[in-house]
Amino acid sequence: MRTNNIRRSELGRFLRSRRERCNPAESGFPRGPRRRSQGLRREEVAMLAGVSPTWYTYLEQGRDIRPSPEVVDSLARVLCLSEDERRYVHTLAFGHVVRPQPLDGELSGAELLKRLVAAAEDDPYPVLAVGSHGDLLGWNRAATDWYDDWDVLPEEERNLVRWLLTAPAARERLVDWADEARDAVAVWRAESARCPDVLEVDRRVRELGRVSAEFRLWWDEQTVRERRSRTRRFRHPEEGVRELRLVPLESPEFAPAVVLAHLPA
Repeated sequence: MRTNNIRRSELGRFLRSRRERCNPAESGFPRGPRRRSQGLRREEVAMLAGVSPTWYTYLEQGRDIRPSPEVVDSLARVLCLSEDERRYVHTLAFGHVVRPQPLDGELSGAELLKRLVAAAEDDPYPVLAVGSHGDLLGWNRAATDWYDDWDVLPEEERNLVRWLLTAPAARERLVDWADEARDAVAVWRAESARCPDVLEVDRRVRELGRVSAEFRLWWDEQTVRERRSRTRRFRHPEEGVRELRLVPLESPEFAPAVVLAHLPA
């Protein structure tokens, strides 16, 4: 309870500081000689955000009210919050970020992923960039040796979960194929719960169920697992059975994508 009180108070203080930073003229409120308040008034923020002045006052005062993500995002637009600030407000209000948006940066998330994979082109171990739902966004040369030649696949089939479930090479290269594929389904189930496009998730569930009986079985088990570092045993065509450590690398700059690096175990 005390933690919630502290977060509500911090949320109120932060909103007030952003409100006082705003230029009233940019929101259509000319600064007249009788205007003493710095930035926007509370009632002006409330009007622009579509909430009552009393409700917004309570929010700034740290009272126990429960704003919806839509209302918080409306306030973020009125107060001209950056994505960093919006994420901070979401974390204070909900404990997590609802529908995170791309962060401002020198490079786009896609370009950053491209450069990360390119930098590992000569690495002897696989480096993969994997997007939402397991879509393969990029991989280095070693990934072809340890996994498969994904360049020959149609673009719509370049998906790590689908590959694990349906590709003959997956069963050949991964010593513990069944455990690996089953784990991938559990990881995707956990990640899909964070996807705002539930229709796209449903479409992919039906598509994977159409092409893989194992997927239907494992999906119905309702097992969930967060992505984490783990060992993976490969059957390499030249080096024989080798164990590598799979390490997921995440950054808010390219989330929800993840880079999967492999190291000697």
